[in-house]
Amino acid sequence: MSATPAAKGPASYFPSIEKKYGRPVTEWFALIDASPLTAHMELVSWLKSEHGLGHGHANALVAHTLAGRNGGGR
Repeated sequence: MSATPAAKGPASYFPSIEKKYGRPVTEWFALIDASPLTAHMELVSWLKSEHGLGHGHANALVAHTLAGRNGGGR
């Protein structure tokens, strides 16, 4: 029997993000997509200051969202 491979990269943070902040990552993606900010670190700073996320969690969400915008898929 084969196990499901563990998530890698930014997605490896998603379960802990959902547990810690009580919102599905799809809601965070929607917030990031709705923001007028476009630069990676601007978005990370915004998530940290306005929504109380830690740096690693904010960075993972932004990296995944921006990769999706650039054809990396979500």
